[in-house]
Amino acid sequence: MHPNPNFHSQDHAKDIAFVRDRAFGTLLMNGDPVPMVAHVPILLSEDGREVLIHLVRSNPIARALKAPLPARIAVTGPDAYVSPDWYGVADQVPTWNYVAVQITGVLELLPHGKMREVLDTQSAFFETRLAPKRPWTTDKMTPEVLEKMMRMIVPCRMVVEDIAATWKLGQNKPDEVRESAAASVLGGIGTELEALAALMADPPVL
Repeated sequence: MHPNPNFHSQDHAKDIAFVRDRAFGTLLMNGDPVPMVAHVPILLSEDGREVLIHLVRSNPIARALKAPLPARIAVTGPDAYVSPDWYGVADQVPTWNYVAVQITGVLELLPHGKMREVLDTQSAFFETRLAPKRPWTTDKMTPEVLEKMMRMIVPCRMVVEDIAATWKLGQNKPDEVRESAAASVLGGIGTELEALAALMADPPVL
């Protein structure tokens, strides 16, 4: 997380809502000689206490989970380069504004008998957001095909121990300076520039 406390979230309700909305993150776990990384859809519970994921059985992280292990999930949001020229005041430096949440906890394999339940829970959460489309369910699959697919993946749960968030939106600048930069971000470089510009113009209470 960014070292400046001005950007740190204290009320994790909005961090949880952010992660549940994004529903995709980078899973990291210690490895030898380098950390192991997987990019996975995630389902964080409403109370922020656990995350459901599934991994391909051959994934190195899945293979390492012979016992529960410490892990972290990083979830990133909109981001953009901010030019010093956009502030409208002297003696500024380039920076990059962004939103990111890190979830730390203990990752464990669930019994394989939970695989169908995890799939159904995840897909129901995602499919509901596609309304008015009629939700897809695993019941639509041929049982033999579903069983074959489920043999290739493993269900996992992270018990969450900590949530840390950075909402770096120029809150350390005067309002008019930050708002000036926000207006220019729309024509800059990054991802989801409109969303980031809106957050910079009206940062959430941290």
